[in-house]
Amino acid sequence: MKPYVYVISDIHGELELFKKLLKGFNPKTHQLVLIGDLNDRGKKSKECFLLGKKLVEKYGAVYLRGNHEEYFLQFLSSPEEWYQAYVQNGGKETMESLLFDGCCEEYSPTEIALSIRSYYQQLIQFLVERPLYFEWEKYIFVHAGVDLTKSDWKQTNPADFIWIREPFHQGKNNTGKTIVFGHTITPLLYGDMQTTALWISDHKIGIDGGAVFGGSVHGVIFDKNGIVQDIEYPNLTGAWQPDF
Repeated sequence: MKPYVYVISDIHGELELFKKLLKGFNPKTHQLVLIGDLNDRGKKSKECFLLGKKLVEKYGAVYLRGNHEEYFLQFLSSPEEWYQAYVQNGGKETMESLLFDGCCEEYSPTEIALSIRSYYQQLIQFLVERPLYFEWEKYIFVHAGVDLTKSDWKQTNPADFIWIREPFHQGKNNTGKTIVFGHTITPLLYGDMQTTALWISDHKIGIDGGAVFGGSVHGVIFDKNGIVQDIEYPNLTGAWQPDF
């Protein structure tokens, strides 16, 4: 077991910020954890997907499934049903990244899904196989959170690992673990829509600084005793604006 975990917050297609955070990654001493949501909203979802896959295959990184990986997979399975919701949540950028700019105007949702399934079979299978959580020492790393009403947090409904919000944020943490999560941006957790710092409460640590909305990304290094270093980079290119 490596002495440190290096966990990276929600990237959402912001490839340059992803690469900047990876400069702080030491494969010899760090277990790398990607907290999920590498895709959607940002323009470089394809490159972020493929970089995440490479990190898993080359360095044994843990790439957790986020709700945006789930959105993507659900769209591919039921394109007509999921298209509108997916586009409204940044899916258009992922489709165009994987195919070409303007594909959503030229092709139907079914045609887009069939094309992606045809061109990216290995990537899709890789995403299907992503785990929902990673346990290390006294920590749980998870995209959204766990069901704190369960006597055993591992009995959390699979959907809650990637979607849960307020019941987890506001619930009492009796797991005996520190739970590190993304999904809900820290400006929202702080309630001021501007604070991008790590959110820490009741042995829960929120690391999604809302980069794609003009906030920041975090790369946080843990040892068995706590946070060793928090690396934060602001997104200076501006906030994502939906285009649909």
